[in-house]
Amino acid sequence: MSAPAPSPLAIVDAEPLPRQGEVLTDAALAFVAELHRRFTPRRDELLARRGERRAEIARTSTLDFLPETEAIRVDDTWKVAPAPAALDDRRVEITGPTDRKMTINALNSGAKVWLADFEDASAPTWENVVTGQLNLIDAYTRNIDFTDPKSGKSYALKPAEELATVVTRPRGWHLDERHLQLDGTPVPGALVDFGLYFFHNAQRLTDLGKGPYFYLPKTESHLEARLWNDIFVFAQDYVGIPQGTVRATVLIETITAAYEMEEILHELRDHASGLNAGRWDYLFSIVKNFRDGGSKFVLPDRNLVTMTAPFMRAYTELLVRTCHKRGAHAIGGMAAFIPSRRDAEVNKVAFEKVKADKDREANDGFDGSWVAHPDLVPIAMESFDAVLGDKPNQKDRLREDVSVAAGDLIAIDTLDAKPSYDGLRNAVAVGIRYIEAWLRGTGAVAIFNLMEDAATAEISRSQIWQWINADVVFENGEHATADLARKVAAEELATIRAEIGDEAFESGKWQQAHDLLLTVSLDQDYADFLTLPAYEQLR
Repeated sequence: MSAPAPSPLAIVDAEPLPRQGEVLTDAALAFVAELHRRFTPRRDELLARRGERRAEIARTSTLDFLPETEAIRVDDTWKVAPAPAALDDRRVEITGPTDRKMTINALNSGAKVWLADFEDASAPTWENVVTGQLNLIDAYTRNIDFTDPKSGKSYALKPAEELATVVTRPRGWHLDERHLQLDGTPVPGALVDFGLYFFHNAQRLTDLGKGPYFYLPKTESHLEARLWNDIFVFAQDYVGIPQGTVRATVLIETITAAYEMEEILHELRDHASGLNAGRWDYLFSIVKNFRDGGSKFVLPDRNLVTMTAPFMRAYTELLVRTCHKRGAHAIGGMAAFIPSRRDAEVNKVAFEKVKADKDREANDGFDGSWVAHPDLVPIAMESFDAVLGDKPNQKDRLREDVSVAAGDLIAIDTLDAKPSYDGLRNAVAVGIRYIEAWLRGTGAVAIFNLMEDAATAEISRSQIWQWINADVVFENGEHATADLARKVAAEELATIRAEIGDEAFESGKWQQAHDLLLTVSLDQDYADFLTLPAYEQLR
């Protein structure tokens, strides 16, 4: 008697979308189903392990490099695989969601790489998930154009040799995709995003002289990197492309991953191309993991925690040293400024800050960096051109002068800055404005001249939570309390209503965003990720 055929993926609670059949083919869904069967049980175990590790940090208020993997760190003989030509020069990378206009503008931007984002810059509506995949397929087959319905302006791709190389970022391991289920169990969003993209584009990209390249977000340990590596090995065999065609850059945006950089590269060494320093999620991770650690772990206003803070310097310099020791690219952080067409003085000050930030990264040894807007590409390019010249990268700069002790990465109390009442107001204002847009399906949001994504909302609500639970006293003498947060949130809601008018206010999701921000900021039971309760409200 033959074995029964495996059950197929079911598309659940989703209205049909135009051209979805080009993405959700039987063969593509069978591949995603196979990924789910093979790898979701390990994903579940690793998520449980995150909770166990968090409990251990709560007990000890410390972290250290892993004694059990010391042999990997002291072995100087291993390196990651050499970078493919398409990823050898990464001096400027632009980030953004995979909507049609952004796809064209990012590819045309002049940046070396586009981070095509299904994660923090994209609210995971079913429409965004499916049409984002379709836009990438259309881009690779050069069947993409766009006319802005408001301005009438048309957008089309430049010649192939002028386009950025695409590095796709799937969702983090913690998020499920409720619209794709196998036997009633939702498939992890990471496997949906990776699986659909890889199945449709791996061979096509290989034929174009590139390959399926990925950014891996929210990684917390080398065991999670090992899971990704096993997925890559299976996927390459499944579609019949050579092992090592996939390349992955891991975002070191959790405090636990900062202690396992070498081990993460080692697990992915046949598929690794670099590590990236992600600022807001990193700070969010520090708050989340050390929220029981007392006053020495209380962060000041997020905008006062610059990359020159001692514990942030330790993190970024260790990242550069680790990457270059192992032959990998070190990619710097985000320049999130959005140029203003109305205020030249705002632009002048912001451009100077962006230039100083990118100059510092280039001089520290980074091989490239992120920007959020095409107008920032030339500024970042100039900073890296000045250091790199004609070289594609500076991986030969080993930074052997860098020495980082375990305690340096969590020396939060080396900062002079303190939480402020204005910082509370800003966290509330940005949190409400971002969450409202996210609930409407927009994940990359311009707020107060900065391009914000889900990491912004995570650090904002985490700081509100931390300040209240640490009973912070602001410079005006007020204590951080739940009542104060509610008062500030009510005032912000009134400000927004006055700013946009009653009709726009009522047609938006402002009250819902306000309520959700207060829920995740004030609940004693700290939610691991804001996007988990938010996803339940996303329709």
